[in-house]
Amino acid sequence: MKPFILFVSLIILISISSVAFINKKNDIPEHHLEIVLRDIGHQLLLSAKDSSSRVLPIKQLDDNTYQISFQSNFSFISDTLINIVERAFIKNALATDYVVNLKNCIQKETVLAFEINGQRGNLTPCKGRKLEVGCYVIEINFLKKSQFSLLCLLLLFIPLSFLIFYIKNIFRKKEEKEPIQDNNDYLPIGNFKFYPNNHMLIIEDKSIALSEKETKALKIFAENTNQIVEREKLIKEIWENDGIVVISRNVDVMVSKLRKKLSDDTAIKFINIHGKGYKFIIE
Repeated sequence: MKPFILFVSLIILISISSVAFINKKNDIPEHHLEIVLRDIGHQLLLSAKDSSSRVLPIKQLDDNTYQISFQSNFSFISDTLINIVERAFIKNALATDYVVNLKNCIQKETVLAFEINGQRGNLTPCKGRKLEVGCYVIEINFLKKSQFSLLCLLLLFIPLSFLIFYIKNIFRKKEEKEPIQDNNDYLPIGNFKFYPNNHMLIIEDKSIALSEKETKALKIFAENTNQIVEREKLIKEIWENDGIVVISRNVDVMVSKLRKKLSDDTAIKFINIHGKGYKFIIE
C-alpha cells in the first residue's frame, strides 16, 4: 500500500507543478521590452527622414499594452510601421500575437490599426496609406496566448499515463495470480497444461500468460504435434482471418516467443523446416 501512496503523491505533485507552469505568466523583461519599443520608434522616425527628434519615454498603459510617443510631428507610410514592428519582434523573439493602434495625439482617435496573430491570421487593412504630418502615439497590445498549450497538455498527460499504466499493471498481476480451476479443460503439452480459453500455460506452480495470437499459434501446433505446420496456414489462421496482412517474418517472431515461454520443458522443440514451416515436437 505504501508504494501506491508514494506513487499517487508523486502524480499529484507533478500535476500541481504542471498547473503552476500553465498559470505562470510569461513576462517579458521590462528593460528588454523598453529597448525594443524605443528602437521601433527610432526606426519609424528614421524612415520619415527625422534623425534628430527623440522618442519619448515608453508608457505602460496596462499589463499588456504599451505606448510609444514622439517629440515631434512626422509623416510615414502605414506599411513602414507594420514592417518595422514585425521585424523587431521577430528579431528579438518578443511576440507573435499583438495589435497595434496608431492614434493622433489631440483627438486620441485611431488613424491606423493592424493585428498580427499566428493563430487567427494577420489583419492589416490599412496597408499602402500615407499618413500626413502630425502628432502620433503608437499603442501596442500583446495578446495573451492560450495558456493550455500542447506542452502543458503533455505535462498533464505524462503523470496520467503513468497512473493508468500502474493501475493496469496491478490488475494484470492480479489476474496472473488468480489460480485457474484445475479441470480437464486444458491441452497437455509435455509438462505443461495449456488453457486456451484463459490464454495461460501452467507448469507446476508457475503460470505463464499468453497473448491472443500466441494462444492461436500454440493451439495449432498442439493439434498438429510431430507434423509440419506450413507458414501459410499459420499466417492465415493467426492473422489473415482477422483481416491483418503480415509477412513470413512474423511467424518466426511468434515461434521465438513460444520457444521462450515453453523453455521450462526441454523436451518441447520447434524445428524449422526450410521453405515449408515448422514441426512441433515433444520428445
